[in-house]
Amino acid sequence: MTTLVAPREGLAYFDRQAVPLPCPMSPLAAWNAIMADPLPGMALAFRIRDAISARFGVARIGGFSGQRVTQVAPGDRLDFFLVEGSTEHELVLTARDRHLDVMISIETMGETLGRQLSITASVITHNTFGRAYMIPVAPAHRLIVRLMLKRLQRRLQAGAGLAPGA
Repeated sequence: MTTLVAPREGLAYFDRQAVPLPCPMSPLAAWNAIMADPLPGMALAFRIRDAISARFGVARIGGFSGQRVTQVAPGDRLDFFLVEGSTEHELVLTARDRHLDVMISIETMGETLGRQLSITASVITHNTFGRAYMIPVAPAHRLIVRLMLKRLQRRLQAGAGLAPGA
């Protein structure tokens, strides 16, 4: 069962996307593989986000480092996310501030553990800035996750040297 930041009916944003994988993979391995090959333009998108958001008192997040992590536990950080949970089936990440709470759940499931990968984003907003922030972020997030999942799927299918534990 996917972990959400709040009950579904209380969310300001919800998106779940999934792809089948050609080989079993843990949620952390999926994170590492996706972050190792960032989408073009992501660094620029984060710089723009940080420049605009900082004017409203939102902390700069800087983007994704691409650092490979071999294990995580609740309380650890993966870039700007706080790890709230980590099991063989689900990695739960959050980013919370006075404007909104974001939770990302990366899950692997299927008949053979890890043969389907899903990424679920759930958000609650706390104020006008949080609601306004989500207007451009919601469609961008959907597109970015879709592209990341398809890219990972293609790389794995092509045997791009990614071992299941990558």
